Amino acid sequence: MGEMILKMSLITALMCLINCVLCRITKNRSLNRGENMLIGVVFGLAAVMSTHFGIDYQNMVLNVRDIAPLSAGLFFGPTAGITAGIIGGGERFIVGNFFDVGAYTTVACSVSTFLAGVISAAFRKYLFKGRKPSVFYAFFIGSVTEVFHMFAVLLTHRDDINTAFKVVDTCAVPMIIFTGIGMCLSAFLLSVITGNRRKWGSINRKDVSITVKFQTWMFLFIVVLTVSTFFFFFSIQTRQAQQNARSELKTSAGETVTDINMLGGIGSGQTDKLGSRHIGETGKIYIADKNGVIVSSERRGENLADYGCMQAPGEFFDSKITGVKSYCISAEGTDFIAVLALPYKEVYLSRDISAYETAFADILLFTLVFVLMYILVQKIIVVNLDKINASLRKITGGNLNEVVEASNSAEFISLSRDINATVATLKRYIEEAETRIDEELEFARAIQKSAVPQNFSFPGRDEFEVSAVMDAAREVGGDFYDLFFVDKDKIALVMADVSGKGIPAAMFMMRSKATVKGLAEAGLEPAEILIRANGMLCEGNDAEMFVTLWLGILDLKTGKMLCANAGHEYPALRRADGEYELFKDKHGLVLGGMEGLRYKQYEIDLEPGDRIFLYTDGVPEANNDAKELFGTDRMLEALNSDAEAGVGRTIENVMTAIVGFCRDADQFDDITMMCFNYLKRAE
Repeated sequence: MGEMILKMSLITALMCLINCVLCRITKNRSLNRGENMLIGVVFGLAAVMSTHFGIDYQNMVLNVRDIAPLSAGLFFGPTAGITAGIIGGGERFIVGNFFDVGAYTTVACSVSTFLAGVISAAFRKYLFKGRKPSVFYAFFIGSVTEVFHMFAVLLTHRDDINTAFKVVDTCAVPMIIFTGIGMCLSAFLLSVITGNRRKWGSINRKDVSITVKFQTWMFLFIVVLTVSTFFFFFSIQTRQAQQNARSELKTSAGETVTDINMLGGIGSGQTDKLGSRHIGETGKIYIADKNGVIVSSERRGENLADYGCMQAPGEFFDSKITGVKSYCISAEGTDFIAVLALPYKEVYLSRDISAYETAFADILLFTLVFVLMYILVQKIIVVNLDKINASLRKITGGNLNEVVEASNSAEFISLSRDINATVATLKRYIEEAETRIDEELEFARAIQKSAVPQNFSFPGRDEFEVSAVMDAAREVGGDFYDLFFVDKDKIALVMADVSGKGIPAAMFMMRSKATVKGLAEAGLEPAEILIRANGMLCEGNDAEMFVTLWLGILDLKTGKMLCANAGHEYPALRRADGEYELFKDKHGLVLGGMEGLRYKQYEIDLEPGDRIFLYTDGVPEANNDAKELFGTDRMLEALNSDAEAGVGRTIENVMTAIVGFCRDADQFDDITMMCFNYLKRAE
């Protein structure tokens, strides 16, 4: 037994090694048909080698041949499985029929090996959907395949059932166990090699699919049902075998006593002839005198008492008088005692044959039921659930036009209708909310637009001309400009860009605009305005927003402009009869970013005819589909394309250039521009 286990372990390990080597070579990638066939040939040869290098055990030959086609199909692909099954099964049929190698089980073995390849291919394609089986399913499939192998031996030898039973009784347990272990171990090793192994307990119960739960409970139910059915019929067959043995022993005992008495007792010299009779095929009759000394040829001279056979006439008892444990009965004649013994092996032979057949048939039947139930659950429940989940993922992803369609049962039709109705209602609510939000945003846009100057005519003032535009990337934005007099002859120009977009940026923009304008109208110079504005904007700024801002206050009488820059874009300056150029002033940090900041102030002396162009970063950072930036060079080029144009036309030229550059690319930032032309000094 120990030697058999060791040798079976070695050939099983060899099959596992072949799996590992081929997995390493293929690197767990998808294989084409040619590669699948080549792997099938390798496993087919492994099956052939298993046929010719089996393990001798109790005058039988054990092997794990079926591991080869099963591994090929389950772990590498359907084509590999069928190829290995054809090679292994075909070779087994040829050598059995024409070379007398394992001739007795030729049909069963060759059919089993071929079907192992076909079954593994079918399971891989239809049950596991191209995935490798788990450790549990690999063990289960390997064991059940070998069960079919043993069942086929019994089915193909109904005319010689005793010999078939001997083959199955010797080979079934080790071959079923080692085939299952070989498949299980191969699945485990391949999961480690491919990195797909899951640790025990790593799966959350909530993440277990309905398919897995159904499989688990159905498998447990089938196991309990199979075991219960087996033991129920086994107990019935045991009692039936005992009753048959008792009946046969009683009948034979009566006949033996009658025959000896008719011959004149043990003194007639006929005891040897009577003692040579058999009960059944292996049962024996022992004749002894009244003292228990055996006088028949079998065990002549020995005493029945030595074997525990001196029992009351008609009593059934156990004894090893035949050399093996036997079911016995004692009978008494005029001058003799007869003991009839029937070995338990023969008593329970029919029961054991039926037990194997019943167990194998139940396992195969319930396996078929399990597979069919699994397929039905997949087609009726899981497929529809997958459809519904796929539609729900699209819906939750924002596609409210998706329609759920699962219509192969009343329950799923009802569920689909309910989901579609819910989505339709949700869609209506969203449309109503969007309409309401659009109206509110349009109202906010109007408010924001009214917050910045729109009328650029100043009656009675002909010292300058100015125009500005603000184009928000969304309904409302964070850019703003401002233009206002701080006294009779001083005008303030403001260009700013708030961080972020949308409603939060618009609210911070309104706060920033009001703060700067209030400080400027108080008569402060630009640097002091920015210092104080920064402190005020830092207060309560939990959202950590900030604003870049350029501020210039121009004395229309002298042309002197005091300026300060809080992290904003360089202004573009054009001297009379010249071209626009960037005026690279000194930047300070943004407003609202940090308390206690100081800002530097500088002067620009403007002469009549000079112009200044202010803008936010939405102008140079506008991009096209190729993610190229518009840049300040293109901006200056657009400005200088018609440098003498009016201020409104100048802004239009830049906007036209931006639109032509960006084409169909989305606008991702607010675009704000102001052009100021100093015409003459105030009197």
